[in-house]
Amino acid sequence: MPNAQKELSARYERYREILRNLTLMSDAFMRNVLKVTACAEYVLQVILERRDLQVVDVIVQQDNKNLHGRSAVLDCVARDGDGRLFDVEVQQDSEGASPVRARYHSWLLDMNTLDPGAAFDKLPETYTIFITREDVLKESRPIYHIERIIRESGRPFGDRSHILYVTASIQEDTELGRLMHDFHCKNADDMYSEVLAGRVRALKETPKGVDSMCRELEQLYLDGKEEGILKGRAEGRAEGILSNIRSLMATLGLSIEAAMSALEIPEGERKMYSELLAKQ
Repeated sequence: MPNAQKELSARYERYREILRNLTLMSDAFMRNVLKVTACAEYVLQVILERRDLQVVDVIVQQDNKNLHGRSAVLDCVARDGDGRLFDVEVQQDSEGASPVRARYHSWLLDMNTLDPGAAFDKLPETYTIFITREDVLKESRPIYHIERIIRESGRPFGDRSHILYVTASIQEDTELGRLMHDFHCKNADDMYSEVLAGRVRALKETPKGVDSMCRELEQLYLDGKEEGILKGRAEGRAEGILSNIRSLMATLGLSIEAAMSALEIPEGERKMYSELLAKQ
């Protein structure tokens, strides 16, 4: 077998091991679960406490281009039968879930909605939902609803823009708490929701699902490798590799060791990169 084929086969074996350990707290895996309309609908129904909510369209990895500034890719954007838009994001660290980032994501939902010349009252109602690993807002709440108000009266401003933070580490005996439990499950049999469990089984336990996820992980590897090469040329090899490690940790929710293994970083170099990451 040619060396390139051997290397690819070895990577796919690592991907299968990574896949076995992925949960919905990995945004790459979450996207593949929520691209199924029934799964996105269930998650939104629980978070928003709206059993009548019906999702009609789901787009994962929606690339929002900003010609005059920073662009961003939204993990999962859903639309319901009333035209409301929902952006669901999994955030692994506090920096990625800052209030100003939530503001930016909310703006991105609006940015490409109106046609030129359309009236502003045609803007849809929007929900930006951050599911965070830790309690980012530090009030020990399982969920936070952020709304604009008129400070002098306390009356809602009424701009139809909503931001929610869900604390995934709080897993109380409530419907929301059980959903956050499911977001941390590696095995479908451990999940409460049959809707989510069915999709997780399809991705982890069927040849078609495993092959699809391995191909996506391979693309993430290739994209990260190319980005690392480009950054390495511009900033030095070490910084390029560190960027790769951080990217896999954020995208897949991997540990430092798992990310370095996926990137085939030699054992003798791993302590150095772990120490460099710890300093940042």
